[in-house]
Amino acid sequence: MSSTAAPGSKGKVLLAYSGGLDTSCILVWLIEQGYEVLAYMANVGQEEDFDAAREKALKVGATKVFIEDLRRELVEELVIPTIQANAVYETVYLLGTSVARPVIARSQVAIAQREGCTHVSHGCTGKGNDQVRFELAYYALDPKLQVIAPWRIPEFYKRFPGRAALLEYAAQKNIPVSQTPSKPWSTDENLFHISYEAGILEDPNVTPPKDMWKLTVDPEEAPNTPERITITFKAGKPVRVTNEADGTDVTDPLDLFLYLNTVARRNGVGRIDIVENRFIGIKSRGCYETPGGTVLRAAHIDLEGLVLDREVRAYRDEHITPVFGKIMYNGLYFSPEGDLITKMVPLTQANVNGSVRVKLYKGTLTMEGRWSDTETLYDMEQSSMDVQGDFEPTDSDGFIKIQSIRLKKWGATQKKN
Repeated sequence: MSSTAAPGSKGKVLLAYSGGLDTSCILVWLIEQGYEVLAYMANVGQEEDFDAAREKALKVGATKVFIEDLRRELVEELVIPTIQANAVYETVYLLGTSVARPVIARSQVAIAQREGCTHVSHGCTGKGNDQVRFELAYYALDPKLQVIAPWRIPEFYKRFPGRAALLEYAAQKNIPVSQTPSKPWSTDENLFHISYEAGILEDPNVTPPKDMWKLTVDPEEAPNTPERITITFKAGKPVRVTNEADGTDVTDPLDLFLYLNTVARRNGVGRIDIVENRFIGIKSRGCYETPGGTVLRAAHIDLEGLVLDREVRAYRDEHITPVFGKIMYNGLYFSPEGDLITKMVPLTQANVNGSVRVKLYKGTLTMEGRWSDTETLYDMEQSSMDVQGDFEPTDSDGFIKIQSIRLKKWGATQKKN
């Protein structure tokens, strides 16, 4: 790429902009390469001064800045279906970064189309998952859009091998730089979670410092009195949260999720520290806080035990839950298989109706009870060890005999061997 091209001569690019050092330098560098640059920011619930970021983007050369509030879309279209599927990656990661990417990319593509952009760009590193998630979404939503990924362009990453080179460039180009000291890790935040990786965390045996955790109270310092809430689901979707202690009664999906975040945060719920396998094949250590999502998923799983048919649940757990998680993690939400799996999830949730009583205490969750006013799979009389009801114990005799046929055959062969 030439560094002498006239601004705008190479086309118009919509840059996913964060307001930080990296994307501010990328914005100026793209202008140097001959592009007209428009900046785009997505409000997905991160703590951010969007007005300051807008002003900064315009100051360093963006011709337009777009700030889109995607919080409700994120909760209703991605977070809740992820909870309905009980989706998780590698048994523990709740997909906090992954679930936000589809709505962010979709909005970026829509603005790029509306503004007549020829390119879209992002500041993702060349070793991470997000470059894959964003770009696969871009290509699926608009195959004609061209993507500029500076951290994969040798001219860029060789010129800026580290933070010091970026700071020097920022000083040369009068790019405002935050005066707060750089933390020895990187973060990504949305209303579902916050992630911490890189820096000192790259050593998987380094204990994260206490001041790293931003969202949740240290479980050891959480209140000594448990807090109790009730979560009500309809067709697997959370529709109500009540807390008699503080008088809370929330039904709006976005407000409900934000309230769960508040309750979980003050009780130290939702921290994990793991090593995961990135889609591109590299192992990565990550620390995550997913307060409200942790509570919601646990309550949803508990209610399913009461109301969901055994075989439906087993099929979902084997064929839908892990596939949904892998699709989200790998950035394939906008794909034939992504379309199929998201349509399958609601079919498993028609009977997930009821309420769960949850106790939060010093980083732990305890389900203290659950009930449903509409679903009747659980029969107290039939389940009781003290009441026979309409279950005839002698029927178990035939059941056991049928189940034992193959085991008797197997046992016989074992003796011969």
